[in-house]
Amino acid sequence: MEILKVSSKSNPNKVAGAIAGVLSKDDQVELQAIGAGAVNQAVKASAIASRFLKERGVEIYVIPGFVEIEINNETRTGITLKIVASKREEVEPQKVTETEA
Repeated sequence: MEILKVSSKSNPNKVAGAIAGVLSKDDQVELQAIGAGAVNQAVKASAIASRFLKERGVEIYVIPGFVEIEINNETRTGITLKIVASKREEVEPQKVTETEA
């Protein structure tokens, strides 16, 4: 599974594009963010990607979690957003018939 690291300065539209790109090859991707600003951008990117992919018949599910990341010999706790793609199955509309009472 590919991991995309998101910072507070990440452009959510570009991250959403990266999410869509990874999901075109694989059925899941993980975003990692440390800090409130980075988490905000990651959540925005997930929402944008969801809307974009829905138009292509792909539903995504976001599973949040925690991750410990080593930065400069210091352990930091971050948020992960695991994004899983699922193709929507087209369901034929059912005919509704009236029944007599």
